[in-house]
Amino acid sequence: MSSENNINGLELKSQWQSLLQSLPPNPHGDRRIGSGVFWELVNAAYSSDDRFYHGLAHVKYMLDAIAPWESQANNYPAIQLATWFHDAIYNPKAKDNEEKSAAYAAKVLKRLKISSSTIDAVTQMILKTKHHQADPEDIDSQILLDADLAILGEDESSYRFYAKGIRREYAWLSSEEYRSGRIDVLKKLLQRPRIYLTAQMFEQQEAKARQNMLAEIELLCSSDSDL
Repeated sequence: MSSENNINGLELKSQWQSLLQSLPPNPHGDRRIGSGVFWELVNAAYSSDDRFYHGLAHVKYMLDAIAPWESQANNYPAIQLATWFHDAIYNPKAKDNEEKSAAYAAKVLKRLKISSSTIDAVTQMILKTKHHQADPEDIDSQILLDADLAILGEDESSYRFYAKGIRREYAWLSSEEYRSGRIDVLKKLLQRPRIYLTAQMFEQQEAKARQNMLAEIELLCSSDSDL
């Protein structure tokens, strides 16, 4: 397990189990019986050695980020579940991680006897992490997407740690290939009218996120930057 993912697994496991217990009673049996098995599957998915950013620490960060929004969400448990599963399948070389993660979430949640309406809400939110866009009235997706990008608006040290993690996940690319691709991703984000969809996140972190990304682009364009 990479050091970035070396966080309190017992705490996260407890959060996972509490989430399942908070859902409406399952008429087909106690879903907690199999919750431990599925925790091990989710834990394993996020704990592989090649996850230097998209690991359990990222899940924990997002769970903390969405917590203040519970009272404003329409289906907060669905947002929590989407957080858990949104990067369950992650291969930097692939183009269909979101689709595979959504399918994996549906498979696991169906076996846990989660309602079909909640499963549909979860999978739709996961699919929206592909392009990070949501309808103006879709507050639940906005909360999830803003939490996923919240790291962009953190302090410089946290942002650099995140950027280094992303580079390590793309270690198979040459410096020039990574530099070109990363700059393209950052510029596309900067070209958006707004990075954060909720009014609160836009007000609190939009300016800082843009500052951080511009600083990274400047570093990437430097001929002596170490990649």
